[in-house]
Amino acid sequence: MASSTTSSFQSSNLWSVFLGKINGFSVSSVPVTRIGFLKKTIECKESRIGKQPIPVPANVTIALEGQDLKVKGPLGELSRTYPREVKVEREESGILTVKKAMETRRANQMHGLFRTLTDNMVVGVSRGFEKKLLLVGVGYRAAIEGKVLVLSLGFSHPVRMEIPDGIQVKVEENTRITVSGYDKCAIGQFAASVRKWRPPEPYKGKGVKYADEVIRRKEGKAGKKK
Repeated sequence: MASSTTSSFQSSNLWSVFLGKINGFSVSSVPVTRIGFLKKTIECKESRIGKQPIPVPANVTIALEGQDLKVKGPLGELSRTYPREVKVEREESGILTVKKAMETRRANQMHGLFRTLTDNMVVGVSRGFEKKLLLVGVGYRAAIEGKVLVLSLGFSHPVRMEIPDGIQVKVEENTRITVSGYDKCAIGQFAASVRKWRPPEPYKGKGVKYADEVIRRKEGKAGKKK
């Protein structure tokens, strides 16, 4: 008798689960209409910077092989491999153009970026770039010892930084540093590493800053009024 009751309870329980009638809820057997999603085509506008041609001076040699570009000039030689989203072409007039190889958002983002990087390569090997730093603070000074830049920035010991190949560093009046070379990325990275040792503070402006950098000054705490 108990086994028949148990089997009937299990069968009714399974039946209720199948019909969705547990805890007083029921599931309708009416078919549900599928929800459709509209596909929206993303239009990628052409970059205003990317579509500008790159003039090549007469003293610069260009070697283009597939996605590899080599630029050689009087100051040095640079090379770069381009992603598949963009391509570099050389016109009959000698100018370089960077174009999108496909119509995607990523290609649109890389279009202007790699045009700027290509222009920096051509300008770098022909005219070069420079970055100027200024030391502000009592006792702050810089000096060149061979291929090492020595900085006195208020620490217990001087900071010694080895100058990478392809970069020239010049110190004027012990407080003015000029970093120059043909690779703009390397120049910016070395100048940033020098500034990182003592970033300018906002109260008195002490530290290492770029020559054209504007420091937003803060007012110091006022003393208690008597």
